[in-house]
Amino acid sequence: MSLDPAGDPLDVDALLDDPKTRIVVCCGSGGVGKTTTAAALGLRAAERGRTVVVLTIDPARRLAQSMGIDSLDNVPRRVKDVQGAGELHAMMLDMKRTFDEIVEAHADADRARAILSNPFYQSLSAGFAGTQEYMAMEKLGQLRSRDEWDLIVVDTPPSRSALDFLDAPKRLGSFLDGKLIRLLMAPAKVGGRAGMKFLNVGMSMMTGALGKLLGGQLLRDVQTFVAAMDTMFGGFRKRADATYRLLQAPGTAFLVVASPERDALREAAYFVERLAADDMPLAGLVLNRVHGSGAAELSAERALAAAERLEEEVAEGRGEQDAEGSVEGSGKAAGEGSGKDAGGAAEENLAAGGIVDQEDGNVGLRNSSESEAPNSPEAIGTSPSTKDDDSGASVEQLTAGLLRLHAERMRLLARERHTRDRFTALHPEVAVAEVAALPGDVHDLDGLRAIGERLAAATGDHA
Repeated sequence: MSLDPAGDPLDVDALLDDPKTRIVVCCGSGGVGKTTTAAALGLRAAERGRTVVVLTIDPARRLAQSMGIDSLDNVPRRVKDVQGAGELHAMMLDMKRTFDEIVEAHADADRARAILSNPFYQSLSAGFAGTQEYMAMEKLGQLRSRDEWDLIVVDTPPSRSALDFLDAPKRLGSFLDGKLIRLLMAPAKVGGRAGMKFLNVGMSMMTGALGKLLGGQLLRDVQTFVAAMDTMFGGFRKRADATYRLLQAPGTAFLVVASPERDALREAAYFVERLAADDMPLAGLVLNRVHGSGAAELSAERALAAAERLEEEVAEGRGEQDAEGSVEGSGKAAGEGSGKDAGGAAEENLAAGGIVDQEDGNVGLRNSSESEAPNSPEAIGTSPSTKDDDSGASVEQLTAGLLRLHAERMRLLARERHTRDRFTALHPEVAVAEVAALPGDVHDLDGLRAIGERLAAATGDHA
């Protein structure tokens, strides 16, 4: 049993089967299972008859391993062993290669060589803040324009914030329109020697300061890069705007992925609000790694109370055994010091405690296994329910430990339910699919298939 259902269910199969759905974007904060969710959705859609490509931006390369592919790169690779009429392809975004492709496609050969060999460009294309998110959108636009697949599933970059993916075009536009870029573009716009004269005379103080800040060589690299890229800046903005409109189109569906934890669901709530503000189509929330219990009717309070009772009984039993041992020791001492006549009372106490066998009177043989009858007090005193096992823990102690573990699990379920309910109270319009946590990591197609089945089954759980 998992969390009690809340809100409307998310019908995953209906979303994947709809031919009007052309793009599914899995977004959310890092570490919530976006990559696995995207791969599982892609596989399920393919096995239900669609031609799918999954675009992942996951540096851990888990997707390739789970799909049985040696490695993923910037070219879609077909996945084997898909059961069904459809096809599944997968690829991993190569940020620098995507940037290079844009340069090669939109600049003549000489200018492209100048840009690709420029040190500043090489740094920019490899790790400039926001480049990965922007290139993910560029690659999405390229895939959609080819019209080779009827469904594209996108695993958004593992950014610090899930909003980085939507903000990337705006940030790039701000960079291209910034004062520094306009300053560096000024010589190129004036042109030739006149431009250099303009730069050297009119802006010598500014470039001198920049040269001290950045270093003279770096400043020259930046100026060369900007001059070469000048004609392409408008193309960047245009394609970014086109992809942004594509994300707003009816054929796109956003799935916000989260785990039932406070920070992840808070990030999910921000993303839901941002999608609504930007008029982007939200399909629902995938709540990953939800914990459950097969004995949810046993509350944490009852489990703890039962554990405490068992532990008290064990403690009392040990106390009684200690007391009986003390009585036995005192009886032996009295018998040795005063003879048999003086030991009657002690012997009676020992018999009452079930420690000696009064019928045989073989006190000296009571530790011999050969003298223990099956129903003797000795055998009864070491029954399986209380006797310590090899680990030193009794059945009662082990049971108490299990009850405490169950109580912890029920408390975890309560926290997850409370966190989930806070989200659904703020966003009751968001359909939810809850995916139960798997006992291990997903590392093959069968594991992805199991995730897809759980995503689809979440609809039935809410019905």
